Amino acid sequence: MKRWLQAIAIMLSTLPGAATAQQGSHGAAQVDPAPVRACYQAARPADRGVPACAGDAARACQARPGGDTTLGISECLMAETAVWDDLMRGALAQQAQTLGQNDPALPPQLTAAQNDWAAYRDADCGLRYAIWLTGSIRTIIAADCHLAKTAQRAVELRYLGGAE
Repeated sequence: MKRWLQAIAIMLSTLPGAATAQQGSHGAAQVDPAPVRACYQAARPADRGVPACAGDAARACQARPGGDTTLGISECLMAETAVWDDLMRGALAQQAQTLGQNDPALPPQLTAAQNDWAAYRDADCGLRYAIWLTGSIRTIIAADCHLAKTAQRAVELRYLGGAE
């Protein structure tokens, strides 16, 4: 996932007018991780799908000067995705530990499932990018796809097997 984000960030940096006012110390947009974490904590397995609050931090980022450009929107989406990715990795580690206590064969299966899921997400979001290849909207569509799928997967992993 991080490689895909880096590739999009490099591509975005080559666009004219690439500087945005909401940049952090490394030049990329920043989001407040607190609302993302609150969204994650509020999500329930019965909700199914992408939490309704996913994207709120990116939208707040986009409201800053420069955040409403193609570059700004994409960077804000990628910044929120990075927070969801950290939450997803934490849920994955917690589930691996919990499942491993019950059956040592389960953590490797979980890792394989996660790797297959990541390949699916990247391929599906890559397809969406390719569909819009001739339009500048492609980066927004791909970044939004990664955000939605990563947020949904983080919640799925959190509640995998009924464990939290």
